[in-house]
This record gives sequence, structure tokens and C-alpha cells, in this order.
Amino acid sequence: MTARLDTIRVGFIPLLDCAPLIVAHETGIAAEEGLALDLHKETSWATLRDRLAVGHLDAGHSLAPMPIAAKLGLAPLASDLVVPMALCSGGNTITIAERLWLELADLGAPEHFDARATLTALAALIARHAAAGLPRLTFGIVHAHSAHHYELAYWLAAGGIRPGVDIDLVAVPPSLMAAALASGRIQGFCAGEPWGTAAVSEGAGRILITNAHIWTNSPEKVLGVRAAWAQSLPEVNQRLIRAVYRAALWCDAPANQDTLAILLKQPGYVGRPREQIAIGLSRCIQSPGGSREPVEGFLNFAGKAQTFPWVSHALWFYSQMVRWGQATLSPQAVAATRATYRPEMYRAALGSRGITMPAANSKLEGALTAETPVGSTSGRLVLGPDTFFDGRVFDPEDIVGYLASLRGSDPSAPSPAIEG
Repeated sequence: MTARLDTIRVGFIPLLDCAPLIVAHETGIAAEEGLALDLHKETSWATLRDRLAVGHLDAGHSLAPMPIAAKLGLAPLASDLVVPMALCSGGNTITIAERLWLELADLGAPEHFDARATLTALAALIARHAAAGLPRLTFGIVHAHSAHHYELAYWLAAGGIRPGVDIDLVAVPPSLMAAALASGRIQGFCAGEPWGTAAVSEGAGRILITNAHIWTNSPEKVLGVRAAWAQSLPEVNQRLIRAVYRAALWCDAPANQDTLAILLKQPGYVGRPREQIAIGLSRCIQSPGGSREPVEGFLNFAGKAQTFPWVSHALWFYSQMVRWGQATLSPQAVAATRATYRPEMYRAALGSRGITMPAANSKLEGALTAETPVGSTSGRLVLGPDTFFDGRVFDPEDIVGYLASLRGSDPSAPSPAIEG
């Protein structure tokens, strides 16, 4: 007699970083943990967020800042989401229209990936357009409360480009980015793979840099679950964490890359050609000049404790919400942010399995310039590098000081993005 499986309704967006959820379902890992994943493909992050809020979904492939925004009451529908684990690092590209690349190259943009030199050229291009009386550039982001938004805005502001003043940011679903770029509705975008590669393959754009060039091994997607569901079914939640963790390990194994590309290319999942999917999975991204370059920290699913829900990651995202006028700085909001990422759930699910995990729940972000052994609960754990391109370090215990040090960090600044 077959044992009954506990069904979990899980939403996802067609991106490479939904892979752990797809793999957990397709390979039987979830079933081995006594689970049946009822997967729902969504078009936009706003739809996925709202379906979680109204209880149509129990869990979801989520933007790392999205559950924080929900907890802070920044979403249209009130909801209480928690993050028991992360799903990946990196995976986003900043892609610009082909015609604008020619202007950037004329202004000294390099053909290889270089966050600083490319930013200098982009600032010069925006100044040139403003002097000529041309309309502001419009870049697409996938959601106002996304790593895409905050890392793109962080990069732009470091070059003196003010989001919402010198350049417009608008929300576009990831799967529509390449088409929006080709049609001229936007002139650039920041979105997860394979959509940057899709734009390149279709001759619509060039990938300037990736988010890993802005913040190495930066947090990207997380597993977001309804707090009420996790509290009412703690043992099922633990089995879900174990299944997704095992699937993330599977995704990172080089021997599984071809099989993973075949799984993800299916119309019910990512639905793009295998060749486009394989590029992101290889971590060798096509540079502006057309060559493939390896990118450290791009699309890491499980290595270096990537699945651990660092509270310091949550607090960095919150600091950017404050920076761009989406949230106010208060002890209550800091406490709510801390309560969103739940390392104790992760430890409860995996601690008895002998998994090596960090001894701390938070850390300085941007301080590791190379792979570094850190304190762990067992065994040996190596983290990093995790540097920001401008060399800054984020201390989660000093958000006020960090914001004061940032250029353009006035909390009264208008939000640079449109909710989608």
C-alpha cells in the first residue's frame, strides 16, 4: 500500500532559479520526504504574491525582499510570510538595447564584464541624452520589492544616476522583458536568466553585467511560505525544507546540468530553448563583446551555505527599502524584518541530518574578499567572497550609519519604481 503524500501548493515564476522546486518534484525527492508538490506556474511576481496572501498557495518561489515587504504592510494585500530557507544566489543580468550598446561602446564601455567602467559609460550616456533633450531611459525591473530593483538602484546611484530622476524604472514580468526590449518600450532591464540570454539570442540586446558583479554571491530567491501554514504544519514545513535542500544540492552537481536544462525547457516550466537555459546553468554568461565569461557567484543553488536564510540579507534589503522611500526606519520595522527570515526553522529541519550550517544567524555583508572558513555547527564551512563592487560593507547592527554613508540615501527620496 502506497503511503499518503502531504500536498503542498507551490507557486513559481519561469526562471532558472525555480529549479530546486522543479527538481524536488520531478526527481521524486519530494515524494521521498512524503510530499506531493502541486506546482503552479505564475506570470508575474505580483500575482504569485497575491495568491499567497489569499491562501491559494501554501509556499512559493519568492523574491528575497518580497516576504519582508509583505510583513511591513507594503503590499496591497496584508499577508504574513516567512522565509525558512533561500533558493539561490545571483542569476540576474542587466541587459541593454542593442542600439544603446553602440553608444555605450563609443563612450568607453568595455566589452568584458566590468561594473565600474560600464557604470561610468552609462552615466556619460545619460548625461549626453539629457543635454540633447532626449527622453529619459526606462529600465525594466521585475517588481518594486526585488533584489533586481535594489541592486540595480544601488549600482546606478553609485555612479550618480538617480533612479526616478535620471532614469525611470518600471515593473515588467520577467518573461516579457526580452519582448519589451525588442519593441522599444524599455531600453534596458534587470531580470533573472534565461531572459537576458533570450534578448541576446534574439538580437535585441547585450548583457552589460550581472548582479554578481554588483554583489558577489548576492541573495536572490527564497522559499516564501505562509506563516499560518508553517505554524499549523511544522513537521510538513520541515520536510519541505529538506526536500528543497536536497534538490538544490542536485542542481549544483555538474553531472546533472544537461538533465536540468531538459527539465526546465519544458513549456510547463521555463519553456525556452535548451541552449538558452544551458548558458545560465553553466555560469558562463555572454559578455557585451560576445565572448562567454565565467561569473563567480552566479546561480549558486546550495554551495557555501547558500540555502541558509541569513537575517543580515533581510536587513540589507530593508535598508534599501528605507533608502528609496518605500519604508520608514523604526525599531518595529527592524524587528519585523528580523522575524521574516527564520533560520531556526532551517536548523530544526536540517540540524539532525548532519548538515554543516553557520553558527551565527547574521554577518557583516561585503566583508569577505575571498573564500573564508567561518564558524559552523559541525564540520568545516567556507563562505565568500561576498563583496560589493564599490567595496562597502553592511553592518546589520548599524543600519542608520550605513544609510548615512550612502550617496543619495535620503529616506524622503521618491520611490524609483512602479509597483507591478
